Amino acid sequence: MRKIYVISDTHFGHANILKFKAGDSSYLRSFSSVEEMDTCMVDNWNSVVQPEDIVYHLGDVYFSRGWENIKKLNGRKRLILGNHDNGKARYIQEGFQKVMMWRMFPEFNCVLTHVPIIIPETARFAYNVHGHIHQNASPTPFHINVSVEAINYTPVELEGIIPER
Repeated sequence: MRKIYVISDTHFGHANILKFKAGDSSYLRSFSSVEEMDTCMVDNWNSVVQPEDIVYHLGDVYFSRGWENIKKLNGRKRLILGNHDNGKARYIQEGFQKVMMWRMFPEFNCVLTHVPIIIPETARFAYNVHGHIHQNASPTPFHINVSVEAINYTPVELEGIIPER
């Protein structure tokens, strides 16, 4: 049976992200090299995602030559554009079946975005699954952060992270 996964902020090929510090002055990502980071994320992804599964990547996919990792990833990939993504880039167009700004899932009572959004009282969903904030806590209990730092660099099943509907 096909599953739906989500992940955000892989930043494949982004060497400088290894230099970023978290609020407690530890390194945001504790890999010794960009190659080690990329290999870890590809291996983790492929350890849970099967070829028939759908994966929504919630933005900030790659930098530099990090695009080479997209073709190594299992599943039917769809992209919610992040602030570092160029939706018209050749590697985005070739690597993802669909590219969009957001995706609503009424059956899961949520909307997928790159950045956390304000959820209006009149919204037709209760939860916002997002990335962008890396290891930081989501702004409310109705926001669910799926940046790689928050999910152990491994895609998570959408159905499993939404509280009971």
